[in-house]
Order: sequence, then structure tokens, then C-alpha cells
Amino acid sequence: MSGAGEGRNHGGLDTAALAGWLAAHLPGEGALTLRRIGGGQSNPTWFVDRGADRLVLRKKPDGPILPGAHAVEREFRVLRALQGTDVPVPEALFLEEDDAILGTPFYIMRRLEGRVFADAALPGVAPEARHEMYLDLARVLARLHALRPDEIGLADYGRPGNYFARQIARWTRQYEGSTGPRIDALDRLVGWLPENMPEDDGAISIAHGDFRIGNMMFHPTEPRIIGVLDWELSTLGHPLADLGFCMLPWFSAPDEYGGLVGTDWRGAGIPDTERFLAEYYAHARPTAPIGLFHLAFALFRFSVIFVGIADRARSGSAASQEAATLGPLAERFARRAVDLIEQDAFPSRTGP
Repeated sequence: MSGAGEGRNHGGLDTAALAGWLAAHLPGEGALTLRRIGGGQSNPTWFVDRGADRLVLRKKPDGPILPGAHAVEREFRVLRALQGTDVPVPEALFLEEDDAILGTPFYIMRRLEGRVFADAALPGVAPEARHEMYLDLARVLARLHALRPDEIGLADYGRPGNYFARQIARWTRQYEGSTGPRIDALDRLVGWLPENMPEDDGAISIAHGDFRIGNMMFHPTEPRIIGVLDWELSTLGHPLADLGFCMLPWFSAPDEYGGLVGTDWRGAGIPDTERFLAEYYAHARPTAPIGLFHLAFALFRFSVIFVGIADRARSGSAASQEAATLGPLAERFARRAVDLIEQDAFPSRTGP
């Protein structure tokens, strides 16, 4: 850690400016210490300690970003709306939209103490606990989707209806705006998805947008989630978009952002997709069956996200030093989707 008095800049943060801002917004005393949290590919994040305060700061990255990306303002809004619901989230305290303080907008939240796993295999966890942690993942997602946006002040958090059509168009535009090389498999998905999109059934929920093991904080010792993190991509959307994305570990390898393919995940206690889906549908509002389209869409979207990571790496504005290495995953995720389509490897499933 580095104290504020040791220099004005800490990992891109003006510590003197932050210390002054905190003093004006949060009563308390003590030396300010910061520690950058590694692993994120999106909004730069720091642990911030000051006296008895244990906080987290998330801000937009410096440099050029795509319109609508890195929306810390939306993260803050949804965190505040979810407080008091049965979806566990950190306590969001303050949003600062003035660029003059730290260069880009940021927000402050209370720090949770628990476990975060970048690897979907949940290393170091007993098999019985792994099983329950995955089932809790399904339950928390179902509880999120069961919330009525209008009842928690999020009726205008996104455009209702035609979610998949709008999302395909949005992510296609982002891909087409990339400065990097074209990806054949991704080009194929751009054509396949609109032609195979299910008829809109009108289902609307709060969609997290990046609901996966790596964005969950688990209790320090118990197999349950105490905080859902990283709400940057959240909106009003279709619940099956989140559910399809959440299932990607079963369809990706360990070197593809920590997936399970090729590992002994069954022997490790991780439930199969049928058991995971049964748990979700048992706790969700009535929801249509998930099918191949939803998984292909999830892989398409994740692929375009990694296209953006590669673009930011080339421009020097990526939040993680690993961005240049992770960028090539765009092609691998797109190829996974095309392989599944060609094999028809994910037939439609229903809930119980």
C-alpha cells in the first residue's frame, strides 16, 4: 500500500485530491492508503482505507472509450436500487461525476470481506461446498430476475422489449467500430444470430450483463454469495441473456477466462448444466426454455467484449496489463459459438 503523503499519484489516482474529496463527503480520520485491485478488464478499481473506513473506489478508465461503455454512473444507480432487496450487493455510498477530481467519474462503496474466484473451478474449495456455491449462483440470478424493476425505481433503466434484437445490433456496431482485424467466426455470428432469434416473449428483468463466478463475492467460510459485483453492463433485459452467459464455464476451457472444459469438474463437485438450470427455474418467475440461441448470443457478446479489450490494449488505455494477452480470446469465444451451432450441441432445455 501507499500512503497519500508518499506522492500525489498512485496508480493513476491523485491521492491528495481523493483525500480532500473523502474528507468533504465522509466524516472520519486517519491516513489514506490505496491498493489497486488486479484482474479487472473494465473499470479500474482500488481498495481505499482511511482510519476505520474500508472502502472500494471504481472509476472510468482514462483515455478514449466507446460511447456508453464503462458506465460507473449506472453501476452506482443499480447498486443503490438493489440495497434492501434479497439480491446481495455492496453498499454504494457516493457517486462523483465531476472529471476534475480524479480525471474521470467514480463512485465509492463499502468493502465486503469475502472470497472472489477468478477461476470457475473454485480452487481450494471442498466438493460439497463447490456444489452449493454453484446452486447459490443459480438462486441469486433467479432472485435478481424475479425483481420488478418498477418497484425498486428502475423502470427507466433500459428500453423494454426486443432486447435481443437491440443487443445484437449494439454489439455488432461495437465490433464493426473496432480498430482490430476482422474475425471470420464473429462475422458468421453477426449473420446467424438475427436469423435464429426467438420471437420476443416480452420478458423483462434486471439483467446484470456479466453474471459469472468471477463477479461474485462469497462468504469467507460459507458456500453462499454475499455480494454481486461489477454492474457496469446492467440494464433492463431478457433473463435468458444472463442465464446463457452464466453457463459459459461449461462451454469454455480454463485458458478461456477460467472455464471448465477439459477438467474433472464433475468429480470436483460442480453440478452439471441440467442441475444448475433446474435450480434456476425452481426459483425464477415463469421463464421460457433456454436454447442454443441464448448460448451463442452469450459467446458472441463476450467475444465482442474481448475485441474491445484488445482495442484498449492497442491504445494503451486498458485497465489490466493482461489485456494484450486476453484480446485473442475474442476469436476463441466466437469459434466456440460457431462450433456449437454447427454441432447443434445445446438443444433447448426446460425448467422443472
